[in-house]
Amino acid sequence: MKFWRTFINSLRLPNRQAIFALNRISMDIAVLYLFILLLLASIPSLAEQLLTGEGTGMNWLLLLVYFFIFFYLPLNIVVFLLISLVAYIGTGIAKLLKRKIRFSILWKLVVYTTTIPFLLYTTLAFFFRINDVLTGLFILYTFLFMIKIITVFPKRKPRK
Repeated sequence: MKFWRTFINSLRLPNRQAIFALNRISMDIAVLYLFILLLLASIPSLAEQLLTGEGTGMNWLLLLVYFFIFFYLPLNIVVFLLISLVAYIGTGIAKLLKRKIRFSILWKLVVYTTTIPFLLYTTLAFFFRINDVLTGLFILYTFLFMIKIITVFPKRKPRK
């Protein structure tokens, strides 16, 4: 039930109520949510590998293990690093805008902004070859939504 509410609020971003509802969700749920999103985004590639791998003579179980070691794991590492980079840039933007938001909160909210791009990627990858331009648009979408989320947070009070 918690994942369903998280998913629904992720779709409602950058709505103010959705932002603060997602902010109250713990980091472990956010990480598990990202793992699930990446697993869903991997389904088209897994299906392609299983369908084209039949001519190689490899057992389907071996293909599945191969997929998770050489595709899913590196995908997780790259996505986690990109989300961390975007959140780090976001903390700099938050400082320039004098907003009260820390890296951990921003990281968690950036994870939730990736919901729509990953679902769109999963759907489109079944029908088309995804190129770098579309991937760049997904990153731009995430970055722009992050900036919108930063502006929702209150400004810091000036120190005396």
